[in-house]
Formats: sequence, structure tokens, C-alpha cells
Amino acid sequence: MKENIFDVLMYLFENYMEDEVEILPDSKIIKTELEEAGFEAYEVNKAFDWLESLSDQRLIKPSIPYTFRIFCEEEKTKLDVHCRDLIMFLEHSRILTSANREIVIDRAMALENEEISLEKMKWIVLMVLLSQPDEELAFSRMEDIVYDLVPIYLH
Repeated sequence: MKENIFDVLMYLFENYMEDEVEILPDSKIIKTELEEAGFEAYEVNKAFDWLESLSDQRLIKPSIPYTFRIFCEEEKTKLDVHCRDLIMFLEHSRILTSANREIVIDRAMALENEEISLEKMKWIVLMVLLSQPDEELAFSRMEDIVYDLVPIYLH
């Protein structure tokens, strides 16, 4: 099975994170379950590291509400123009704050050896928003975008 870290993250999101389960099973149990489902132990561990780093970034608090962002060459290489446009659109639409934008970029860059498509970027944003306190409205708006519930033409 040729799975990657993103596939593990998607599995975790769909099975454990999205449904707001009251009692989450122990991470060892989840890791065993993932390995039994066919995911490589290395990929599972990297996905858990990714999620742990995401929870560590909850502490970032914006000091300035609106900022200007210039992408470095490494970010431009990893995140194509469509991904960068999405990030800027989401920030201008106030779905992402400047602090959340930075977390999204950091988590996308942390997916080593992954090509970040527009669809993957949408899911990364959704996972970041889910992990942030007091972002229920932004999460809901982003969920509509991910699941194509937003009308094509907005008036």
C-alpha cells in the first residue's frame, strides 16, 4: 500500500477528528488501528508528529490583526500559485487570521515529500481551523468550501 502522511491525516480526520468524539481512544490504540488498516508505521508516526506540532501552535497569538505576506522561494516551490491564492483569498474573506495563515503554511511545508495540491491545501486549512479554539464559524465556512457547498457565483 503506497500511502503517505497526508492519507493518514485524512483517515484520522474522517474517523476521529471531524465527529467531535467525546472520548478519543489512546493514541497507541489509534496507531495500531492505522497499521492494521495498512498504513506504514513510519507514515503513522510522522502524521502524529504533524498533529502534535499543530497542537503546539495553538499558542500563537497575533499581535497585528492584518499583515502583508510575502512567500519565500521554498514556499513558492512547495505551494503553487493556486494554493497561495487560496490562502490569500481565505485571509481576505476572514476565514483565516494572519496567525492561522502562518500555521497553515507551516503545516503544509511540514508535509515532506508531499506535493500540495489545491484540494490538499483546503484540507490542511480545515484541519488547522478544527484545532484552533474559537474558530467554529471559520471552520464551518471552510467546510462548505471543502465540500463544494459554496455557490459558484457570490453576489
